[in-house]
Amino acid sequence: MPENKYADYLDLRKLVYSLFNIFKSESKFILLIGILLVTASFATPYPDIARWFGFILAAYSAVANDSIQTIGTFIVSNQHRKWYVLWLYIGLIFVITVTYSFIVFNGDVSYQRLQTPGLDQAPSSFTFLQLIAPLILIVLTRLRMPVSTTFLLLTIFSTKSSAVLSVLTKSVSGYLVAFLSAIIVWFTIRKLVKYKFKGVAHPIWAVIQWITSGTLWSVWVMQDAANIAVFLPRSLSLGGFIAFTLFIFFGLGLLFFMRGDRIQKIVNEKSGIADIRSATLVDFVYALILIYFKQISQIPMSTTWVFLGLLAGREVALSITKKRQKRRKVKLKETLWMVSRDLLMAGIGLLVSLVLAIAINHEMRAAFLNLF
Repeated sequence: MPENKYADYLDLRKLVYSLFNIFKSESKFILLIGILLVTASFATPYPDIARWFGFILAAYSAVANDSIQTIGTFIVSNQHRKWYVLWLYIGLIFVITVTYSFIVFNGDVSYQRLQTPGLDQAPSSFTFLQLIAPLILIVLTRLRMPVSTTFLLLTIFSTKSSAVLSVLTKSVSGYLVAFLSAIIVWFTIRKLVKYKFKGVAHPIWAVIQWITSGTLWSVWVMQDAANIAVFLPRSLSLGGFIAFTLFIFFGLGLLFFMRGDRIQKIVNEKSGIADIRSATLVDFVYALILIYFKQISQIPMSTTWVFLGLLAGREVALSITKKRQKRRKVKLKETLWMVSRDLLMAGIGLLVSLVLAIAINHEMRAAFLNLF
C-alpha cells in the first residue's frame, strides 16, 4: 500500500475509533434522546399532552443550561457544602419568586414577560419541531455550549418577527453593557482584589455571597421564567401552578446533586472564580445589570449573553493588569481566545434558534423571505 494511502487509512481508523468511543461513552444519553424524540412524535397531535411534555423538556433544559449564569459561581465557591443545603436555599427562593408573580399578575409566572406582543398568545397546537427544540438545547448543553434559551425557546413561538428583533436587540445591548461594566469595575478594584483577596475569606463573605446569589437567582427567574412557561397558558390555574413549581423545584435538586453537570466547566475555568469573594463580586454586578434591564422594559432578553459579556469583560480586565509585559500579552491572547470561543458557541446557538424559528414559524419565514 502506498505510504500516503496508508496514512489516510490510519487517519480513517482513528476517526472511526474516536466516534465509536464517543458513542460508547454517551450511549445512555443517546438512547434517552431517542426515546424522547419518539415520545415527542406521539405527543404532537395532542395539544394538552404536548404542552406539558414540552414544558418538562423546556424546564430541565433551560435550568440545566442557564445554571452557569446564576448559580454556577454559587456552586463552585460552595463545593465544600452539602448539595441539598444549596438546593433547598435556591429552590425556596424560586418558589417564593414565582408565587409572587402568580398572585400579583393573575396566574402569570413570567412577570409579564410573555405579555410582549407576539408572545402574548399561548400556543393552541404544536409541531414536532417545537417539541424537540428543548431537546436540541439539552444536546447543546451536553456539548458545553452556553446557548441562549431565550432565543431557542421563545423565537419558535413568536407570532411577530418584530418581537424576535426586539429580544435580539436587547440581548446584544445587555452583552455590551455587561462587557464594558465588567472592564470598568475590575480595572478599578484590581488592587483591592490583588492585595485584599488573599488567604481564607472572612466568614462574613459567606453571608454576603448567599444574599447576593439569592438576589441574583430571584432576578434571573423574573427574566427567564418566560422561557419555560412559553409552552403553557399565559394564566395558570392553581393546579397548573403547583405542577410548574414542583417540577422545577425538584429539577433544581437534580442539578445541584450533579454539581452543575458539564456546562459548569465554563465557570470553573475562569480566573479565581472559586474564591468566594470573586464569585460574590461577579454575582453582585450581574444582579445589578439584570435589575437595570428589567426596569427598562418587559421585553425578554438573553441572560446568557449578559453573563458571557460579564465574564468576558472581567477576564479582559484581569489580563491587561498583568505587570510583566510578556505575561500580559500571553494572558490577553488566552483571554481573547476564551472570549471568542464562548461567543462562537453562543452564536451557534443563535443560528440554530433562527433556523428552527424560520422552519417552524410562518411569520418568521415570511419575514426572512422578504429580506430577499
